Amino acid sequence: MRLFWVFFHKEVIEAARSYKWIWVPAVFLLLGVMQPVMMYYLPDILRASGELPPEAAALITTPPPEEIIASTLSQFSTIGLLVLVLSAMNIVAGERTSGTTEMILSRSSSVLTMMTAKWAAMMSLLLLSFALGYAGAVYYTYQLIGPLEWGTLAGAGAVYAVWLAWIVTLLLPLGAVLRGPAAAFLSLGIAAALTLLASLLPSQLSWSPGRLSAIATAILTGESSPTFAPALAAVLLIILSTVAASVLLRRRPLSAQV
Repeated sequence: MRLFWVFFHKEVIEAARSYKWIWVPAVFLLLGVMQPVMMYYLPDILRASGELPPEAAALITTPPPEEIIASTLSQFSTIGLLVLVLSAMNIVAGERTSGTTEMILSRSSSVLTMMTAKWAAMMSLLLLSFALGYAGAVYYTYQLIGPLEWGTLAGAGAVYAVWLAWIVTLLLPLGAVLRGPAAAFLSLGIAAALTLLASLLPSQLSWSPGRLSAIATAILTGESSPTFAPALAAVLLIILSTVAASVLLRRRPLSAQV
């Protein structure tokens, strides 16, 4: 346990030196605040532009609060996810490139502990950023548009956080065999492929972790959707990715990189 905290402290300090604890949460907060504010003032902006006929302008209304939060999650799924992946893409690959893991690899009992600490540091940054952005979206939606069901918000937020977590965790095994940019690109590609397949084959892939973002949106809009199987699959994938990263980093020579 002491070794875990040593590695965890190291990752936290390195993230602080690159200001990740500032700019990553700031991006999520900006995305969360922008969506409800933009949707609230958009009808007035379009009417004031004078380019719409009065009949069309009368049809423009502010969406309900639940749809505002759902659209905010959509922003997190694109820009927010990209920022998270780019901020963490060198957490393993960067140390392989610099050779700082040589001493750790000489102690076979330390690799899994190191990977677990790296994962915990990534999740700390992820949860802080997502919680800050989500809270900003909820606050401004509540103030500008209307009340929200807190239980629904908590459930949707928890499901969506698991969706973000398994995608970012893919950087561990991929970074153990690839350079940082390649690991980031491949993790985003895998996430996009699984999410697309889950939407195209909902019955056959009802267990897929790629469905979790759609499930979070369904929870917000009041639709029923099975959550247990995709969440369990995501947790298992997180565990397998962490263990696989330890095995790959121990076996793969540091000099042989893609």
